Amino acid sequence: MAKDRSLVRASDIGSWAFCHRAWWLANVRGDPHQRPEVLAHGNQAHATHGRQVRRSQRLRTAGLWLVALALILAGLALAAWVLWG
Repeated sequence: MAKDRSLVRASDIGSWAFCHRAWWLANVRGDPHQRPEVLAHGNQAHATHGRQVRRSQRLRTAGLWLVALALILAGLALAAWVLWG
């Protein structure tokens, strides 16, 4: 997959700040990383974290919908109690 050259990632900034030459070798020349297993582990960790974040967002949304539904049902129950006592 081609990199979007207009996007600057935090990891790119960190790599460049740590070692300008290593950043240049990886991003300009396209030389492979000396420890690809470290990159693979980092990619896997970020993917796992991303899945967890998306799941928590879905659960939060579902919770908000359930609270809204509970409030509506409570309002209907209160209205029925007031009307039919």
